Amino acid sequence: MSTPTRLATRILWGLLIGVIAAVVTLGIGQFHPDTLKTMRAISTAVFDPLGQIFLRMLFFVVIPLVFASLASGVVQLGRLDKLGPLAGRTFALFFANMAIAVFIGLVMMNLLQPGHHLDPASKDLLMQEYGGSARAAVERQHQQPGMSFATLVEMFMPRNLFGAFVGNDPGKLGDVLPLILFAILVGAAGTQLSEDKRQKLQAGLDLISEVMTGIVGFALKLAPYAVPAMIYSVIVKVGVDILLTLAVFVVGCATALALHLFGTMSLWLRLLAGRSPLAYFKQIRPLLITAFSTSSSSASLPASLAVAKDDLKLAPSTAGFVLPLGATMNMSGTALFEGCVVLFVAQAFGVDLALGQQCVLMLLSVLSAVAVAGIPGGSMPLIAGLLATFGVPPEGIGIVLGVDRILDMLRTTVNVGSDIVTATVVDARVKAAATAS
Repeated sequence: MSTPTRLATRILWGLLIGVIAAVVTLGIGQFHPDTLKTMRAISTAVFDPLGQIFLRMLFFVVIPLVFASLASGVVQLGRLDKLGPLAGRTFALFFANMAIAVFIGLVMMNLLQPGHHLDPASKDLLMQEYGGSARAAVERQHQQPGMSFATLVEMFMPRNLFGAFVGNDPGKLGDVLPLILFAILVGAAGTQLSEDKRQKLQAGLDLISEVMTGIVGFALKLAPYAVPAMIYSVIVKVGVDILLTLAVFVVGCATALALHLFGTMSLWLRLLAGRSPLAYFKQIRPLLITAFSTSSSSASLPASLAVAKDDLKLAPSTAGFVLPLGATMNMSGTALFEGCVVLFVAQAFGVDLALGQQCVLMLLSVLSAVAVAGIPGGSMPLIAGLLATFGVPPEGIGIVLGVDRILDMLRTTVNVGSDIVTATVVDARVKAAATAS
């Protein structure tokens, strides 16, 4: 059993132990209230700080990881004006793929509204659990002006860039939106450098990303202990309602992922590539199994290239360009998941995201998915940044940490499946254009 798989198994066991222990504690509390009161006090004094150590390690890396990963992703494209029509089709499909995925996820969360399954009393307890930061977030959200062009300019381009993303309050994350735009601008400027300088810039950015990913790896080693501590603390304080809420979220998120892979991608195959979706998914079934079991787009890349060459008969030049790039950038499952988590946690804390804010969330989920580190749990620091951007306590990701591994396997399958479908569509369009000319 590989190390990531062993870690994931320990996290899942930890989640199960935390849930069972919390339910047992609540049961005992029905007959002996003093026991429940004592365990709630222990949770506040011991379990909550343990969870905070884990979360703060993730929060530490948000700013440098977002900047370095996103800027590096743009720099590695090279001279944008020399990539040609193959690249144009590829990037257009990448963006459309991720945008559609997030749209499906947000629609699903708006229909199911899993965060609203908490009764008012449980929601108040959850808000108290996070030290009043949720109430402050709700108040700030009500005071915010309506979405407009001027508001968007102010959100993305403040006068003081560093002051915006560093923030003045040590108790909360700074604003990530200006940082995202700045990272894209740095990456775009980097593509205009000479090849030697461009490679040096990319190497430096990649080094920063690698170091920050290492810190995330340290944090994940605490996860088997922090996750049960956090889920136990939340359940004994809020009650079993949080389990129902979490179950609805998992089912909704999994359904949205399946709809995108077998719905949207089937339409692409039929309409854009002229292929039978049923026959196609039978051909790539071993690849999807590989992606599900490894939870890594990068680890699935050799299998993707083999399937593209041997089974799908794609042009080597197309597969060789689209698939490696897709393993880094085309993260539709991750983008969908990020949008779902932000909306779900916002619902749980009573923060209402209007239509305009959800449109911004869709765009930011696409951009941040590109910057996700290629390790299990790598999206968590970026999700924390998105939560802070929309005035939602970033500690709220603690609610979904326990089920992240299950959904990670599903969203990686969607990521890899979308990559191979995109390569197939690009191959069909390139061949059609060549025939027409």
